[in-house]
Amino acid sequence: MTDPHAADSVIKRWVQTDVIRPMEDFNDPRQEWRRLFSEAFGTFLLVLVAAGGGMMGQAFPDTISRQAAVVAPGLMVMAVILFMGKVSGAHLNPVVSIAFALRRDFPWWRVPGYIIVQLLGASLAALFLQSVVNVSATYGSNYPASGYSNGSAFWMEFVLTLGLVSVILGTASGAQNDGIIGALGVGGYIALAGLWGSPISGTSMNPARTFGPDLIGADFASYWVYIAGPLAGAAVATAFGFVLRGQGGGRAGSAAGQGALDTEYAEPTKA
Repeated sequence: MTDPHAADSVIKRWVQTDVIRPMEDFNDPRQEWRRLFSEAFGTFLLVLVAAGGGMMGQAFPDTISRQAAVVAPGLMVMAVILFMGKVSGAHLNPVVSIAFALRRDFPWWRVPGYIIVQLLGASLAALFLQSVVNVSATYGSNYPASGYSNGSAFWMEFVLTLGLVSVILGTASGAQNDGIIGALGVGGYIALAGLWGSPISGTSMNPARTFGPDLIGADFASYWVYIAGPLAGAAVATAFGFVLRGQGGGRAGSAAGQGALDTEYAEPTKA
């Protein structure tokens, strides 16, 4: 007859070894590398799809429509938010990290590391594509359309990023923090913005997404547009967020912006 006390002891040891200890290890602040790996991997996947559409279209003409090329990044962002948003917040974009920091939902000391690995992930994706698809990474980058000035592209990137960051901050705040619905909102916005805005500027809304192909393709001719436009749009979106919802720093926004790994709160008593 099995000793119930022995069985109880075995279960307790299993819970401690296989459940509690791994959870404690995951939440150890020394595991910051998990966040950074998450951001690098997520940005790699985003740029793999975003730049890959143009590069595959160049390698295989008439196989990828503009509609498919601009919708695919939205679907990828949706998937990345769902599968690893709890680890790093799934920013995948330097201006998103900065916007969360401006909202006090993300600590400033984490911003440089996030931006570095986002640029790294984007560059590795562009390098992979150029090596495998065998066309220049410039075909996967963003440039102002022929006949349109850098200024026109700047304003397009500004307005599109204003909308993107507004959606991100809005779905990451208090009663509007809807989890899966947030992923659908962000992914849907990226696809919708691309469908109507891509002909003029390429709908980057992300300095890392454009940096990777520009670096590997060695063409930074109009890159300032894809830094200045998204940064300005994100700054205004953060100001709008204050008007709409007041200051950030509460539990909902911080959890969305940082993930569940060692989350820091500027206002721990605020929802």
